[in-house]
Amino acid sequence: MSFRLQASAAGAPVLALGADLSAEQKAAVLAEMGISEEEAASYETIYITNDMEHQYLDASLGASVVGTHSLSSVLLLPQESGVGLSVETHNINYCTIAMYRNALLTAGVEDAKVIVAAPFSISGTAALIGAVKAYETYSGTTVSEDSFAVATDELVLTGELMSELDTEQISDLIAYLKQQMIENGLDDPEKLSSLVEQASEKMEMNLTDEQVSKVVDLLLKMSKLDMD
Repeated sequence: MSFRLQASAAGAPVLALGADLSAEQKAAVLAEMGISEEEAASYETIYITNDMEHQYLDASLGASVVGTHSLSSVLLLPQESGVGLSVETHNINYCTIAMYRNALLTAGVEDAKVIVAAPFSISGTAALIGAVKAYETYSGTTVSEDSFAVATDELVLTGELMSELDTEQISDLIAYLKQQMIENGLDDPEKLSSLVEQASEKMEMNLTDEQVSKVVDLLLKMSKLDMD
């Protein structure tokens, strides 16, 4: 059963579809999103190609990981100012809701509901591109390459640490560190390193020196962005 997703006063929904979806796979994705073909036809639609995935993700993930087919898709529903950002996922087996939300906030996406879906279980890393491009389409703004690159790095590092430490709390840690960095205007490596160590210890995570260094490097990249 499908349900109609109404456009908010903030703007009309934007559908970002994987360009390599077959007709059957597209129908499966729309069903996961809760919309019919007829409803989807009324939304502004853009297509995310595999070339785009390689353009934005190869540096962080590597070409072999990105693969050869663009399948993950995104429905972005603009919300009223101040509502915030929410995410839901369907058939995504690697990227968590928190991972998407943190990375999208870093990229500058706000006041939107983002639905990520795939025709079958996949990692979903490429969906970050669909969400950002959909946001650009409805907002009329352009996410800077630097913001996009840092958001991708954040998604990849969060997933890497989650796997190594076997905990989804990494997303909470990164979100907390980002908040502290912004609120206190931190851009000194030593102070950031101390912050990471103190926060991870408080959350009962045993980060190695190498892992702390990677998180600090990410925070330093974030400190150069215009984030609030």
